[in-house]
Amino acid sequence: MASLKDLRGRINSVKSTRKITQAMKMVAAAKLRRSQSQAEAARPYAERMEAILASLGASVASSPDAPRMLVGTGGDKVHLLVVVTADRGLAGAFNTNVGRLARNRVRALEAEGKTVKLLTVGRKGAVYLKREFASRVVGEMSFAGKKRVDFADAEEVATRVTEMLEGGEFDVCSLLYNRFRSVVTQTPSEQRLIPAPLPETRGTAPAAADGPSALYEYEPAEEEILATLLPRNLAIQIYRALLENAAGFYGSQMSAMDNATRNAGDMINKLTLNYNRTRQANITRELIEIISGAEAV
Repeated sequence: MASLKDLRGRINSVKSTRKITQAMKMVAAAKLRRSQSQAEAARPYAERMEAILASLGASVASSPDAPRMLVGTGGDKVHLLVVVTADRGLAGAFNTNVGRLARNRVRALEAEGKTVKLLTVGRKGAVYLKREFASRVVGEMSFAGKKRVDFADAEEVATRVTEMLEGGEFDVCSLLYNRFRSVVTQTPSEQRLIPAPLPETRGTAPAAADGPSALYEYEPAEEEILATLLPRNLAIQIYRALLENAAGFYGSQMSAMDNATRNAGDMINKLTLNYNRTRQANITRELIEIISGAEAV
């Protein structure tokens, strides 16, 4: 049985831990509101950009001079997976979920005879994937120490992907990240970046089934617009993933710290009860010893 001193030490230690988890919960809640608003504001812009690119690229994709960022290399042998995770932990299964998605995707592709390369954005993803796929990791990027992720960070990732594409290092590029749904729900998602998803490759129903679609007139030529639009779209889609990932991280961390605070409170109650019982047992034993000694005299 633990001594009273040991029990007091454990109670004080758990109380200190509860203060830390409470503070982390409050900080995560404050950052969540800002990150959530940024993620929700970026969605319409990214979705509209993707829709315009699909409409514009559909008429250019069949051209022999179509940009590689639009149609890819024409092959399907080498796949690059850009895995976005957080740089920190203490967020429940947030990083593990997207890491598990990446692991399953790697195994599925390799089972089909494909070659897989991994580009990790976030330290936790690099640590998780290196345990099993260290040889597939071709690059690690981290924004640890920054207060918030901005568009320049997404452009840095997009530049790295573009350089690898121009170097012929992959045929297909996909983005894996946690999509923010709510404070308690973050969905591991996969989005193809290169080749760009066009209507005929996304398996969607004809436009007539969904209602009338918008018609665009482009000026200057479509090829000139694509030269600017494609790199920007790549950065925008990555930026949206980074914002979704940040919002999901703070939501998951807030939930995890709330659970940790509750668990600490339950443990304090149990330890306090054990402490009182032990103290009462010691008092009873001392009284018995005093009474026994008095009777012996």
